[in-house]
Amino acid sequence: MGNCLALPSCHLCKKTKALPITKMFNLPSPLPTWPPGTGFASGSINLGGLEVCQVSTFTKVWATLEGGLDNLGATFFEPSSIPVGFFMLGCYSQPNNKPLFGWVLAGKDNGIDALKMPVDYTLVWSSESLKIKQDGNGYIWLPTPPEGYRAMGHVVTSSPEKPPLDKIRCARLDLTDQCKLDALIWRADKESSTNGLKIDVYGLRPTITTGTQPQGVYTGAFIAQVGDGDVASSLPIACLRNTNGSNLSAMPNLSQIKALVEAFSPWIYFHPNELYLPSSVSWFFNNGALLYKKGEESKPELIDSNGINLPQGGSNDGTYWLDLPIDGGAKEKVKKGDLQSSQVYLHVKPMFGATFTDISLWVFYPFHGPVRAKVVLINILLGKTGEHVGDWEHITLRISNFTGELWRVYFSKHGKGKWLDASQVEFEGGNKVVSYASLNGHGFYPKAGLVLQGNTRLGIGIRNDTSKSKIVMDTGLRSDIVSAKYLDTVIEPPWLNFAGKWGPKISYETAEEVIESLPHEGSTGPKMKNCWNGDEA
Repeated sequence: MGNCLALPSCHLCKKTKALPITKMFNLPSPLPTWPPGTGFASGSINLGGLEVCQVSTFTKVWATLEGGLDNLGATFFEPSSIPVGFFMLGCYSQPNNKPLFGWVLAGKDNGIDALKMPVDYTLVWSSESLKIKQDGNGYIWLPTPPEGYRAMGHVVTSSPEKPPLDKIRCARLDLTDQCKLDALIWRADKESSTNGLKIDVYGLRPTITTGTQPQGVYTGAFIAQVGDGDVASSLPIACLRNTNGSNLSAMPNLSQIKALVEAFSPWIYFHPNELYLPSSVSWFFNNGALLYKKGEESKPELIDSNGINLPQGGSNDGTYWLDLPIDGGAKEKVKKGDLQSSQVYLHVKPMFGATFTDISLWVFYPFHGPVRAKVVLINILLGKTGEHVGDWEHITLRISNFTGELWRVYFSKHGKGKWLDASQVEFEGGNKVVSYASLNGHGFYPKAGLVLQGNTRLGIGIRNDTSKSKIVMDTGLRSDIVSAKYLDTVIEPPWLNFAGKWGPKISYETAEEVIESLPHEGSTGPKMKNCWNGDEA
């Protein structure tokens, strides 16, 4: 994904300040040589009758210089240097507000008519009526597939003439899956065009991303929607589908997972004023954490270092929960955590028909500290508001099974989070991602500074302060693979299957301290989160 071709000299570069898209993104360091295996990072993946590869070299076709994200426009490319025997399935587009970093899949027919040329094209949209700045004219075409086939993407040209039929291929219906709109790439409203037509350009992603092994395959293509009609429920473009779902040979083996974590594992920087640091789960248990049962609160139970005596399975019905030691001195010690013992717990799973691997790095904190509010220029201490026992946060690395390259990073924060392309994150010490844990709350952010949770326009909200300090955790030093369902050698620890909360529910004595949007009870463990068996929220 990092070997995109440099853009040729064009009107894009005539602005006084070069657009980010004029720069290619490459990871700071070359990828290592991955340990040997079966199909991981081998360049192509067999989806069952259809072989696909990831193409990240592009030729620019057309660009708009306004509209869309940050009003910087978008650029449209077609893949180039496609390997012999493979065919284009769709063109690529991305906003101009970030460096060039992307890919599309190309397909190879394995001799069973998996791919066929379109029988015609329909002109979806032309930029001839566009009133905003652009680099020439662009034309977006939808291939007309033969019966029993589906189009995988658009063709973009700089000429009003129809593209040749052999320019692109359509996939056989049984090899396709439904897709839905992904992130917005570019938009031009009615006022931007002499014909009064609005256009929206979105990325595409598989519709179904939940379950232990979702089969929809991300193709990297985009879709152009013209006018005000809502056609999102019946898109004319499909995603691919891994019909060879039982074949997980493209997933990394145990030694490859360890190499990936070593290569990309994040640095976590804590705020210099952070009092409540992470610890290992075993340290939490060994230092007096207690298991409570509803109706028997007077008889809490000490927990085995691996959680063997914790109830297994079931649901979070409020019957069981964990809490700090009763003794005051031990309680204060445990609340502060123990950075020296801390480690990350790895959950490894296939995504998008096993064409990608998600490695989620879970971090445990014995205690979530109080929060502060910001009201314009005034910071307000909220007492104990937001405090709770047991806090789980995570960072997810999304890695291409075609190449082993890092594609995206997910930063969780307070039950939500955000995906960023690898081109948008900070790196340190080679290809290791940098993340910042917010003061007391521990949500992860890609940049240092203040992030407000609330009405940011009015300057009102809960403070999430992050800063680079000498308190830092190298997640690559101590990690434990706690779950990888496709690997028989990985055995889940008992504590992972505890369904209860990792802290009690707290009732504050003063009404002014109660803010409903903030957590007042311990978090559930990683396996109980919605993202465990699907994509991140």
